[in-house]
Amino acid sequence: MNDDRRLVYSTDRGRIRSAPPPATAPKAGDGIARVRRETAGRGGKTVTTIAGLALPEPALQDLAKRLKQRCATGGHVRDGVIELQGDHRDAVVAALEALGHRVKRAGG
Repeated sequence: MNDDRRLVYSTDRGRIRSAPPPATAPKAGDGIARVRRETAGRGGKTVTTIAGLALPEPALQDLAKRLKQRCATGGHVRDGVIELQGDHRDAVVAALEALGHRVKRAGG
């Protein structure tokens, strides 16, 4: 039986705070970096996304910085996915393969 009830407030101790979620390790996935072009939800702007890299956050930030410099564009890391402004799939695939990652072009 699934019991969704939990103690939120106690007159003895006041507000009951839940423990913070444990730090999660990167998801292993299948080890393939998927590079795709997206426009949905971005006001018609094109964005190149790189997902599936099993790297810790600092390494992902460093890789994003290198790719942004290589493509001469802006971007950021959001929820473990690197987003670069514009359509840079060819340059990103070449750069990731040169760094030794397994890469697949996803989407159309």
